[in-house]
Parts: sequence; C-alpha cells; structure tokens
Amino acid sequence: QVQLVESGGGLVQAGGSLRLSCAASGTIFSINYMRWYRQAPGKQRELVAAIIRGGTTQYADSVKGRFTISRDNAKNTVYLQMNSLKPEDTAVYYCNAHIRVPGPSPGSYYWGQGTQVTVSS
Repeated sequence: QVQLVESGGGLVQAGGSLRLSCAASGTIFSINYMRWYRQAPGKQRELVAAIIRGGTTQYADSVKGRFTISRDNAKNTVYLQMNSLKPEDTAVYYCNAHIRVPGPSPGSYYWGQGTQVTVSS
C-alpha cells in the first residue's frame, strides 16, 4: 500500500543540473529517514545523501558541495538537487525511506523503482 515514486532523471551535459524528487504515498503515520542511493552499471549500490525528519543531512564525499538533499514533510517528499554534474554521476538513483504505518507495527524500509541520470562529457 505504501510506495515511493522517483522522478526528475534524464540526460544532461557535464556541468549541468538536475533535481530529483521522491514522493511517498499510501496510509503513512510517519517517515523517519529518507535517503538517495545510486547504482552504476557493474557497481554496487552506494549511499549518496540522507536526511532525517529534523533536517540533519549527510553526503558521500564524492558529491559534497555539489548535491543538496531536502525534504517537505507535509508532502512526504524528498528532493536531491544535483549541480555541477560529472559523467561519473551517471547511475540509476533510488529513493529509500523508513516509514511507519498506523498501528503498533514497527517501521519498515521501502524502495522506489529508480530514475536514470545520464551525464555526458
């Protein structure tokens, strides 16, 4: 019933920018952590950025100073603003969130389907 849907991926030249969005829908009690991961062909999935409900953020060293993660709690949405993009940023970007539904059950992690980001030289 709960799902995450990413959007905003596409093609961009090196040095350009993209803004990714991830919206959570369904019957949700609260969202604790929201994260962006990425996976390039032949590589393992890696954490790009994370944000908690209070606003604390963390970034992979490879994207510090270029990417910014933010969230709109009222809309259950997390964003990733990507500036000064490099060809090595090319990957499928996935949204991940820890979500609680109404009731006594503990929260669970959910994944989106991913959105492709391609950066040309």
